[in-house]
Amino acid sequence: MSLGLGIVLFAIGAILAFAVNVTLDWIDLQTVGYILMGAGAIVIILGIVLIARRRNTVSTSRTSVDPATGDRVRRDETSTPDGPAAY
Repeated sequence: MSLGLGIVLFAIGAILAFAVNVTLDWIDLQTVGYILMGAGAIVIILGIVLIARRRNTVSTSRTSVDPATGDRVRRDETSTPDGPAAY
C-alpha cells in the first residue's frame, strides 16, 4: 500500500508542478507539486525498505532415537533473522 500511495503522491505532484498553468494569489501550485513529489519519493523509499525488512521464519524438525531408552526424541528449532518484525 505504501508504494501505491507514493506513486499517487508523486503523480499528483508532477501534474501540479508541470501540467497545471493556473495562477492563484494565495498558493503556488508549482511549489505544492514539488512538495508532493518529494513526499511521494520518501513514501516510495520507506515502502521499499519495509518490504525488504520482512522477516522469514525457518522451522526445522528432527526425530531421533535415544540410545539409552530407545524412545523417539523430537527436536523443533525455529529461527528468524535479527531485527524488528515488519507487518
